[in-house]
Amino acid sequence: MKSVLAAFVASAVLAGATCSANAAGGGTITFASLDSNAAKTGWLKVLSEGGQPKAKTRARRDVNHSPIPRELVAFQEDAAPGTIVVDNSERRLYHVLGRGIAMKYAISVGREGFLWTGTNAVSRKSEWPTWVPPEEMRAREAKKGKILPVSMKGGIDNPLGARAIYLGSTIYRIHGTNQPSSIGKAMSSGCIRMANEDVEHLYANVSIGTKVIVHN
Repeated sequence: MKSVLAAFVASAVLAGATCSANAAGGGTITFASLDSNAAKTGWLKVLSEGGQPKAKTRARRDVNHSPIPRELVAFQEDAAPGTIVVDNSERRLYHVLGRGIAMKYAISVGREGFLWTGTNAVSRKSEWPTWVPPEEMRAREAKKGKILPVSMKGGIDNPLGARAIYLGSTIYRIHGTNQPSSIGKAMSSGCIRMANEDVEHLYANVSIGTKVIVHN
């Protein structure tokens, strides 16, 4: 009976994870993975193998793991499959998979005075991106006694984390972080932060041209 249930649930999940179109038009959205790290609720809990992470995995998660697991959820908002929807007030990002389902990720949004809303599209993607703080940010932080570099190569100490998804020609990005404790809070300078393992997961499932909607 257990194996039959697992097979049934797996079929249901995969049916929701593969859609007929994306924001760029005409493509197919395919989930990169639905492993036991994806979430510990709902369908994915049934599919999870369970058990504790190995010692090496646990050490990695100290920096890269989100304190709030991503999860598959029902999603009824009118948005085409592939769309990324950011909810500032909820501090969550939804990647619309279609058929009434989305993957929900916890995020960090702009602190007071740095929140923004609007619609744009993914213009570029980068793995372990170089951080180039805007001049206004460097000046602002200098007044607080913190000197930011002109640029910083990608790496675990880089504030952009493991991946960056650039939004149009704006200075804003959806990116990883080396401060997972900020997830679920309003702490950024306008960019949308995700835990490294979550931004890697989203990065693998979106393409250039993907529509991004940010609302309150």
